[in-house]
Amino acid sequence: MCKKVILISIISLNIFAAETTTFNKLSFEGLTQISDEVAKETTEFKNNTYTIEQVNDAIKKFYKFDYFTNIYVNKTDNNLVFHFEEKPFIAKIEMTGYKNRDDELKFLYTTMGIKKGTMYTEEKLKKAKKSLLLSLEREGYINSVVEVSVEPINKTSVLVKFEVNKGDPITITKIKYKGAKALDESDFEEAIANKESDEYFTWFFGRNDGEMSFEQLEYDGPRIRDTYLQNGYLDTKVTSAFSKIDFNTNTATIEYTIIEGEQYKVNNTIIYVDESILDADTLYPELKLEKEDIFNISHLRKDQEYIKTQVANKGYAYAEVKFDIKPNKENNTVDLVYNVIPGEKVYINDVIISGNSRTLDRVIRRNVYLAPSDLYNLDDFTDSKNALKRTSFFESVDIKQQRVSANKMNILVEVVEAATGNLVLGGGYGSYDGWLLNVSVSDKNILGSGLNLGVSYEYSTKKNNYEISLSNPAIRDSKYSGSMNVHKNESEITNSNSLEGDKTKNVKGFGFGVGKAINRYTRAGINYSFDDEDISYELDSTKDEQYTTSAITPFINFNNTDDYYVPRSGITAGTSLKYAGVGGDTEYILSSSYFKYFYSLEDLTDFDIILRYKNSLKFIEDTGYVPSTTTFYLGGTSSVRGYASYAFDPDNYADKERFGKYFTNTAELSFPLVPSAKMRWALFYDYGMIGESSFNEITKSGAGALVSWFSPVGPLQFIFAKAIGPEDGDETSSFEFSLGSKF
Repeated sequence: MCKKVILISIISLNIFAAETTTFNKLSFEGLTQISDEVAKETTEFKNNTYTIEQVNDAIKKFYKFDYFTNIYVNKTDNNLVFHFEEKPFIAKIEMTGYKNRDDELKFLYTTMGIKKGTMYTEEKLKKAKKSLLLSLEREGYINSVVEVSVEPINKTSVLVKFEVNKGDPITITKIKYKGAKALDESDFEEAIANKESDEYFTWFFGRNDGEMSFEQLEYDGPRIRDTYLQNGYLDTKVTSAFSKIDFNTNTATIEYTIIEGEQYKVNNTIIYVDESILDADTLYPELKLEKEDIFNISHLRKDQEYIKTQVANKGYAYAEVKFDIKPNKENNTVDLVYNVIPGEKVYINDVIISGNSRTLDRVIRRNVYLAPSDLYNLDDFTDSKNALKRTSFFESVDIKQQRVSANKMNILVEVVEAATGNLVLGGGYGSYDGWLLNVSVSDKNILGSGLNLGVSYEYSTKKNNYEISLSNPAIRDSKYSGSMNVHKNESEITNSNSLEGDKTKNVKGFGFGVGKAINRYTRAGINYSFDDEDISYELDSTKDEQYTTSAITPFINFNNTDDYYVPRSGITAGTSLKYAGVGGDTEYILSSSYFKYFYSLEDLTDFDIILRYKNSLKFIEDTGYVPSTTTFYLGGTSSVRGYASYAFDPDNYADKERFGKYFTNTAELSFPLVPSAKMRWALFYDYGMIGESSFNEITKSGAGALVSWFSPVGPLQFIFAKAIGPEDGDETSSFEFSLGSKF
């Protein structure tokens, strides 16, 4: 390169004198990667003078930036001009044959040292290819082939393609644990990343394919030791994995040598904490490790975190909790000592919000429970993240702590906007409603203000519904909420067993309500509704009814879940009491309560399994006049799956006027299917009861599986169910789907 540069310089400057020469102006053409100021500093020309040697030296320095394919210099009208031809940018990167999720590729490109917008160089691609092959090898793919190609997009940008042909994975056929007596192989399997291949059906969910990950192999030994520490074996020693690979068959065996030692129990626990901050006596009852318990390192870590949380809730955000394990080898016991180093009280310096291209800052801030000058509180910090996720306004929410000083921190709120506005033009076929047409315009976050507006029209062979609704969860950013709606509904309830035949219900009305947040989880309020209803029977017009209903409904709701789409922890619950009789023709009381519980089993199973439970309790009290259609039904997607919608209707029974008592339970285990698309599948069991004078006059149950997807048009479920113990004449349904309802 040096000889070439010198030659270019000599040719370019053959008009220059051999001695020091002056110029009026120094300029740079085609330069985008470095500023003119940096370029001037690089030339080191002084007092508008130069020599040929200085120009050559400058060109060499510019080439060392590795940004340029060609540099030449000329002089025009006593102006010295450096001309640059820059290397192209990497405008696009494509990967085939390996990794396809955006988050995976982003991380992979980072490890490869390549990203869009950076300068293209052959050396950079060589390093990226080498890093990619290393990643493949770490995942267990031996003899992989990576082809790299570069295609020009225009003069200044290129497309880089990585075509990966993954080599054959190494399959682990046997893992030996020499010296393991106290624990079983199954105990280690839950902890280690490299697992022994199951003999049959390795492709099936929950089965092990046995593919070796070299990257994880070095950590599996410590994971085995950690398993012993969770079972009280403090002195356990585990050797590094010894692997024997047969490259002819691409199989491997792995062996660990284990010296178990003795099992220890907890003797005593001492917590040293400044009494002016926290009374240690209040902490002991909540610790997971108690006297005579078998020592468990996992429980110790949770106790450590619990103590830190309690101290952090007093404002000591940077508190440290150090622990010391003091074993007594004579009687195989341990004393646990926790030492709390609180540091200084920490106050919030600023709350910095980013990523909200649409949602207004104030909408986010009203869900963040820490503000500038507030004393730090860890529960407030955690609750802020959960509150933002419950809004459904964001695809993701991340809240970080940024240390400013020993007693100051910034709260960094980073969000990714979700699509809250939908224009839906849909159709299909429902298992009960027949052909469906849905047209709706809705936005849960109008112009980023948090207002929820919906206009919808729904038509099917059973329904013809119109509705306009508007709600504000925080009027003028206060604790008060408001809502209003106007609706018209026409529905046909088909029941082949009814003596009166099908019935048609026409309703038109309006409603409005106000509410107030009692605390960050609880909201109470009251709604008013007015409906003009008309009911006609196909075979018995003497039962036709026409009436108006004017009602007030006080309510209270609770929600401390951690997400809107897929909650993994928390409870939602609510109760309301509708009193019809504030004017109008009807007089009755309708009580409705619900409870939902979510719990992640990931800590127990090392897999994203969510336990979900819900129940619903309703009853009607006649205080004057209750319309025949003001009743409850059992069966269908919202109650007991496995039975058809409205399968259990009071019109089916000659001795029943209405079903005024209703109770259902549902338990589900939810598993990931396509996490990036918010798709999951679940196993469920439903149990419900319904009656006129008592809840258990009719009891039914069903079980099955479902696939759920939070699609762009709303939650969508495909349900495969089986009725348990149906009686003769029961209307069952083995498949249904629903749009718009979630667990």
